[in-house]
Amino acid sequence: MKRALVTGGSGALGAAICRTLAGDGCHVLIHANGRTDRAEALAGAIREAGGSAETVAFDVTDAQAATAALERLLDGGPIQVLVNNAGVHDDAVMPAMRHDQWARVIDVSLNGFFNVTQPLLMPMIGTRWGRIVTVSSVAAVAGNRGQTNYAAAKAGLHGATKSLALELAPRGITVNAVAPGIIASPMADAAFDPEAVKRLVPMKRAGRPEEVADLVAFLASERAAYISGQVISINGGMI
Repeated sequence: MKRALVTGGSGALGAAICRTLAGDGCHVLIHANGRTDRAEALAGAIREAGGSAETVAFDVTDAQAATAALERLLDGGPIQVLVNNAGVHDDAVMPAMRHDQWARVIDVSLNGFFNVTQPLLMPMIGTRWGRIVTVSSVAAVAGNRGQTNYAAAKAGLHGATKSLALELAPRGITVNAVAPGIIASPMADAAFDPEAVKRLVPMKRAGRPEEVADLVAFLASERAAYISGQVISINGGMI
């Protein structure tokens, strides 16, 4: 049974990814930082449904804490599927953006990617098989007013994905990014009313977390062995 770590696994999208990977036969490690109760509830629901899951809690921006937590997980064996889903946004137009808004968003998405991914690479390389999928955003592809920090962080992940894919390709490890558009969640529902969704999305609806999770799970599967270094949009035809 392959072990899969999903950062930010307690949110709407992360939970859908965890459920889908568990359904595909992975032992899912559900990461959370501030919402550990939701992660525990999700792990319990997955186990009740016949899947395999446990939780892990640490701050992805704290390199030492992340390394310590990951070393404990690696005591149970290598992690061969990694989904970098943790991220935050703190929106403001650039002329009014505070430094802490810029730094926090960059720290979670970009430094968090390094802090979680790097410690897992050598054990993954040792197995000669791995899947790394990073959740980005349509904002990184097309830009979005009020999200210069968020778009910069996610676009940085695109470059990291392409470079890491080149490094790991000879080792049987693929590295890809998924760039969702408007996906139904409490956060998106608060930001986009139904009319805004119809105006912005050619398909006239928000995506479902399960639709993104299916794409992530495919990229994490044996069937996607020849797909690497790609940024794949899933946005209802927005771009």
